[in-house]
Amino acid sequence: MRFMLLVKGSKEAEEGTLPDVQLFADMTKYNNDLKASGALLALDGLQSSSKGARITFTNGAQMVTDGPFPNPEELVEGYWVIQVGSKDEAIEWAKRVPFKDGVVEVRQIQEISDFPPEIQQAVGQ
Repeated sequence: MRFMLLVKGSKEAEEGTLPDVQLFADMTKYNNDLKASGALLALDGLQSSSKGARITFTNGAQMVTDGPFPNPEELVEGYWVIQVGSKDEAIEWAKRVPFKDGVVEVRQIQEISDFPPEIQQAVGQ
């Protein structure tokens, strides 16, 4: 099972404030532990929303809004994609993230096998 561990945004990250050196060291160890376990598939941190854009679709029309966006706690600041045996195992990895403050959301990634047969057939599976 693949899971995405989403790091929710913060006011500090949106302002471009970098974590202290110790947190970088702790995160490097955490990332190396994930890699050594064979669970890590991908990871990245994201630039602040001031460097991004949002595309809203309404009845087929598109509207582009440049960042920054309000409510940083609703944004994604970074992520890991991991492959583990269960949701509980994904939660255990998320609990090991070396944050003093913050939120990590655990979400299972949809696989084509999660969809009904008619949808699998429509996409050639």
